Amino acid sequence: SIPEYTAEEEREDNRLWRTVVIGEQEQRIDMKVIEPYKKVISHGGYYGDGLNAIIVFAACFLPDSSRTDYNYVMENLFLYVISTLELMVAEDYMIVYLNGATPRRRMPGLGWMKKCYQMIDRRLRKNLKSFIIVHPSWFIRTILAVTRPFISSKFSSKIQYVNTLAELREIIPMEYVQIPDSI
Repeated sequence: SIPEYTAEEEREDNRLWRTVVIGEQEQRIDMKVIEPYKKVISHGGYYGDGLNAIIVFAACFLPDSSRTDYNYVMENLFLYVISTLELMVAEDYMIVYLNGATPRRRMPGLGWMKKCYQMIDRRLRKNLKSFIIVHPSWFIRTILAVTRPFISSKFSSKIQYVNTLAELREIIPMEYVQIPDSI
């Protein structure tokens, strides 16, 4: 039998869900299941003049693909990332993808990344000025090389590889960029 909730338990459970609108469609995010993975996206300050945001995506904080509920977690994390991105970005922005210290089993699948890009609002796609991949692995370079014919040339021109954190410091201000200890 299913245990009954008290009114307090129901209120508490309700707080563990976030309702967001993505692409004119209302979605619910299971915040409890993504709690350990919310550090995957953070605000890294601003660059240039105005409100040009630096968005940091740390792949080392992604869930392990061996989880039995991996697809459920990734679906909710995807909604969280997209909705958070919409809140963080006012004007132009760049994404710094921290790939270092990320084992293969934590790498997001190509389908997940494609879905993320497709569900990003047109305004966000247009305002993305740079996609910097820090510590790119052979796997990521290969995937991007193979998919280049299928990716828009505008997006391809925004991709930039950076091999070291020192190199990244030469491109962007690092004072608010949180680099995980493992990287």
